[in-house]
Amino acid sequence: MDVPEIDAHTLKQKLAENNTGLVLLDVREPYEYAEGVIPWATFIPMNDIPAHIDELDKDAEIVVYCAHGIRSYQVAAYLMHNGFTKVQHLADGFAAWSYYA
Repeated sequence: MDVPEIDAHTLKQKLAENNTGLVLLDVREPYEYAEGVIPWATFIPMNDIPAHIDELDKDAEIVVYCAHGIRSYQVAAYLMHNGFTKVQHLADGFAAWSYYA
């Protein structure tokens, strides 16, 4: 499955434009979350996504991120497989975000 991606620079621009409809989904583990977070992100570890999928809006624009982009790609593909149409994953994950912070 081809999963769209967004880079950290573009995501920062979108957030600076006050894109209020954008949902940031942090799928890292709790110990990673403790290292920092993108403001206003929803935290649901990757393995908990199936149990919480009904809490996510299928019509919302969702950007999934993890530490380096591997898990976020997998979660975004899972969401797309389950009917989410506006999903992207953050290329290179929180590491890239931290670089641009």
